[in-house]
Amino acid sequence: MRLLLAEDELDLAKGIQAILKHHHYDVDHVADGEEALMYARSMEYDGLILDVMMPQMDGVTVVKKLRENKKSTPVLLLTAKSEIEDKVYGLDSGADDYMTKPFVTRELLA
Repeated sequence: MRLLLAEDELDLAKGIQAILKHHHYDVDHVADGEEALMYARSMEYDGLILDVMMPQMDGVTVVKKLRENKKSTPVLLLTAKSEIEDKVYGLDSGADDYMTKPFVTRELLA
């Protein structure tokens, strides 16, 4: 399974990549929203893991743009924003799931 991870905190991104690779996922990493959008549009992924607060373009905007272009790749928003309003906004914007940091590895893998 091939995933795109968009996370601007490099230490966290390396940790997530290590976890996913250990569980036999192929992972591409980008550090900003514009790169995430470019990769998601130009390559085929089984899923996207997007941070909400990233440079250049936030993760919710990435999801909106993908959905406007009829790209239906499943999206998990992985973010420190934990308010109900943030979750509802992210899901209503087209994300398939919303997980807050810090997270439990088993939950991410599920």
